[in-house]
Amino acid sequence: MHWAEVEAQKLLKDKKSHVLATGITPSGPIHIGNMREILTTDAVYRQLKKKGADAKFIYIADDFDPLRKVYPYLPKWYEDHIGKPISDIPCPCGEHKSYADHYLSAFLDCLDEVGVNPVLYRANEMYKQGMYQESIRIALDKKEEIRKIIEEVSKRKLPKNWLPFNVRCQQCGSMYEVQPLGYDYPIITYRCKCGYEGEADITVGGVGKLPWRVDWPARWKMLGVTFEPCGKDLATVGGARDTGKHIVEDIFNYPHPALVVYEFILLKGKGAMHSSKGTALSSDQMLQMTPPEVLRFLLMNNQPNKHITFDSGLGLLNLVDEYDRFERVFFGAEEEIKGMKDLEETYELSQPKEIPKKLPIQLPYRHLVTVAQIAESWPEMKSILMRTDQIPEEISEGDEQRLAQRAGHVRFWLDNFAPEMVRFSVQKKLPEIELSKENSKFLSAFYGKLNDIDWDAESIHNGIYQAAEDAGVSVKDGFSALYKIILGKSKGPRAGFFLSNLDKDFVGSRISKALK
Repeated sequence: MHWAEVEAQKLLKDKKSHVLATGITPSGPIHIGNMREILTTDAVYRQLKKKGADAKFIYIADDFDPLRKVYPYLPKWYEDHIGKPISDIPCPCGEHKSYADHYLSAFLDCLDEVGVNPVLYRANEMYKQGMYQESIRIALDKKEEIRKIIEEVSKRKLPKNWLPFNVRCQQCGSMYEVQPLGYDYPIITYRCKCGYEGEADITVGGVGKLPWRVDWPARWKMLGVTFEPCGKDLATVGGARDTGKHIVEDIFNYPHPALVVYEFILLKGKGAMHSSKGTALSSDQMLQMTPPEVLRFLLMNNQPNKHITFDSGLGLLNLVDEYDRFERVFFGAEEEIKGMKDLEETYELSQPKEIPKKLPIQLPYRHLVTVAQIAESWPEMKSILMRTDQIPEEISEGDEQRLAQRAGHVRFWLDNFAPEMVRFSVQKKLPEIELSKENSKFLSAFYGKLNDIDWDAESIHNGIYQAAEDAGVSVKDGFSALYKIILGKSKGPRAGFFLSNLDKDFVGSRISKALK
């Protein structure tokens, strides 16, 4: 049974109506590690809906959180905005309503592409519109009880004058180093680091916010949340999930939601992803280099509690190959192999929107990597693929759209993430590169056979081996000779397949020029 179905069945044992929640602070590029949380939730949501449950999926953008520091990707002038809510500070590019919207808008586009359509809540609007008002009052009335929970569960000592509310200074707009002086409903008196002393009326929306350890359980009660996954950092003993469980039950009188703890996605060679350190692969970057169904597959095919190491280099090609293999097995075009667990559910949950009715036309990603570096556009690629019988001349609109999309992903990967060893460029004229005696002997033998070689990958491959034997040189000398005169370097992609995608007359002409 797929892990998402297991979680759905657990939820349905207690009740038939559920609210599934997830959220993130859009303080920087939202990476695929963050995407794990929302796609984990989406998988359980889909299983609940499949079983006929009344389910609602909500996403909270924590855009009322303050800017913590000037991250490496920000200009120095953001120092003036540290401590202010990210919903109320300027956009880095000047094209969005706020700093928060700058990062959130790109992520929301990604969600649509991967087929996730939750109900969106923005924390800044929730606070400013008064949705938190009752929770704020309860938290302040029970501040000593909350203090006791946090100190006992987290083993951390809170300041003597601590309140479960972060006031926003009326003068400088910061929530950092704003010291509460006293509370007498509905007024909190405070002193800010900027020197301002004032009063905050908690019945007025937007004068401040609950600290995270109190905000999270308050939100569960307010929105009726019954399920929300969280990263292992929040689920540690004494962490926010631990204190939240006690606060929501003891302070807000609401049962804590079901928990799924997910592991981090690591970036090969860099470890855990951190937007704040510039060591993250953003969701939109991921979706520009690989199809959305493959991103979903990466997460659907792994238990949430299993860490994933994502390789944006050659590993990406293996990931797409693995997805394509699952797809062929799903449609009965290939036998299932050992290790393909919960294949049907995994494949269906990997689809962003509709499940295909038949097996789409597939081309190995590695083939597209080669063809994309020979042709300059999709129409040119399509022409090569048809000429070499890799795709039929009569192709459906859906299949062509999918292939063209994949071609675009491949180009982005080649431009930004592909290792140098797979990159090449067909030179428009004979490169100025020295040929060895063996290279020349091979080219002469191969040129003599050219007219008799059928222009397909296998025939070319066999022709290369035969020409090398006839010339009395190694096959390695043959391969290097062809790469040198066409690419300007001694190594390249698989020669038979590579040459079959080039025009035969072009190859013949290039060899002829090299032999003069």
